[in-house]
Parts: sequence; C-alpha cells; structure tokens
Amino acid sequence: MTRLFVDSDKYGYQSDFPLVEAYNAAVKDLVRQRLAETGVAWGDFVFGQEYELITKADMEAIEARILALGYRFEPSAMSSPRERPEAYRDSGLYAENFSFEHPEAPTASPDAQGRELRGAGDNVVTHANNLVGTALYVRTTDKVLQCLTEGVPPETIAIVDDSGGTLTAPVLEKFHGVLCAGGTTRSHLAILTREYNIPCFMNVRLSGIKDGDRVEMEVSARGKTAEDYESGRDASASVWRLVSA
Repeated sequence: MTRLFVDSDKYGYQSDFPLVEAYNAAVKDLVRQRLAETGVAWGDFVFGQEYELITKADMEAIEARILALGYRFEPSAMSSPRERPEAYRDSGLYAENFSFEHPEAPTASPDAQGRELRGAGDNVVTHANNLVGTALYVRTTDKVLQCLTEGVPPETIAIVDDSGGTLTAPVLEKFHGVLCAGGTTRSHLAILTREYNIPCFMNVRLSGIKDGDRVEMEVSARGKTAEDYESGRDASASVWRLVSA
C-alpha cells in the first residue's frame, strides 16, 4: 500500500486539510515510484511519458484507497454527489421538504424581536445592516432554469451547496443574499458574491428553514478572516427565522 504522508520539507507544500494532503501525498508517492522504476530523466517523464506512466487506473486506485480509509469529498455542484453518493459527504441539505437539518446548527427560542435562531455561517463581507429576505433552495439546474425563465422573486435569499459558484452563476446577481452549505470566505462563490456586493454566508449550518420562510442574516457581523480559519477561532454570524412581525 502506498504511503499517504511525505516529507513536506523535501517535497514542498503540505495542505492543512487531511483529504487534500492524503490525495496529494499519494500522487507524489506514485510519481516517485514510477520515476524510479523507469529510470528516465525528469524532463522526459514530465514532458514526454507522463500519460503512459501515470494512468487513469492509477488515479482511480488512489481514490479508492483514500475512500476506503474513510475520507469523503466535499460536494460542489450536485451532479457528482448524486451520481456517486458513496464518495461524497452530505452537505447537510436535505431534499425532503427542502430544509437544512445540520447537526451542528445553533438554535434558540424566539427573542423579543420574534427572531428564532436557526443557524450560523461565515460572513463574507460586513454590511451596515442585517439582511431580511425569503428563503429559496437552489440546488439543481432545473431550479436555476426556473429562475432564468420565471425570474428570481424579490428579496430572495438563496440556499445553495455549490461553493464553486458554477451552478448559480447564471442568476447569482439577482439574489438578495446567499447561504451556502460549504466552502469558506475564500471559496469561488464567496469571491463572486463579494464582487457583486451580495451578502453571503459560507459554511452555513441551518436547521428547520424551508422554502418561503422569512429569514434574517446577521451580515452586520464581522467577516471571517484567514487568521480565524488558521487559528480555529469561531466567528459565526447568526441566521434567524422570523416567526412574528
């Protein structure tokens, strides 16, 4: 069995994320093994024979070995998780009744303003005032097509699990706000919403919010920084469901 860890001082970059590091390290081990077996020069290996010496079957074997260890990929657009659910972690977005049911979602009874705490996320950009809108799950190409043909309802706060931004790109600028189940404030979707000046939370943990619910995003909270992620410091911004006027 190929080792899954390498000398980072000798071989460079080492990821902070176990899955990424396991995959990268296994690929590095494979390259070292094939290079030693063939005895070709590095330049000839990289620019001439890499497709012959590193095959699709080799990469599939690495993935299978990593999955056997218990690692799972994070979903981006939902086509891959739908086709290969055994290889992907559940984003926490449940299709039934269109509601998040994340086990780590913070919840609390309604406060004096009629706001029921139903989750939290990583705020991308701080805004002067909190954002209120109507929840709409946007998880499939069919839903995106519907938004394109029928229009995005006013004050829509889209709930998505594509942190890459690929799925929602055609209608992203029409959203009032975005709640994304995956990613960080450095993910592609976070960059896009920042450019469009659309309030957005990444890595959202929600419970019990359904299509049509009126929700409030604590976008007045400070944005989560790279230092927060590196230190493990919590900087969660709240998501409330409005249960009374």
